[in-house]
Amino acid sequence: MPILIDVSTAQEAARWRPINDDVMGGASSGAMHAAQGVGVFAGELSLTNGGGFASIRRERQPMQLSGYSGLTVEVRGDGRQYQLRLYSQQLGDGAAYRALFQPPAGEWQHVALPWHAFEAIRRGRLLEDAPALAPDDIQQLGLLIADRRDGAFQLEIAGIEPLQAR
Repeated sequence: MPILIDVSTAQEAARWRPINDDVMGGASSGAMHAAQGVGVFAGELSLTNGGGFASIRRERQPMQLSGYSGLTVEVRGDGRQYQLRLYSQQLGDGAAYRALFQPPAGEWQHVALPWHAFEAIRRGRLLEDAPALAPDDIQQLGLLIADRRDGAFQLEIAGIEPLQAR
């Protein structure tokens, strides 16, 4: 299976920028860095001042994914729930398609996220009338944690791959 994004290098980690709840007065922090051959999305989630999310987004890049049935992330988590977010011109600014996943703590896992697992959201609210996700329109992806639990988090990412169509 071809690797869509290989997160193992410092050069790739630098393509991800943090967008945390400090944009609205919160106190959470999160960022991506490379360590021991994997990407690490880590930081501190804080519910202070109405906050409660930390996220990273990769720089924009057309992905040409119409021949696939979804994405697979190879991750080792901390037992917390994360979101893979896909950004498309279909939804406009501030909205994304998200799929939730919760890998067990300390265990490497391939998490398959088929296109139908993604739902359109804006600021945490479902967009009922949003168009269906069109894989060829995906321009950017991101990771987010917003599980309403204060404390440190860490998600290690070995790679993101297209999920082969059956």
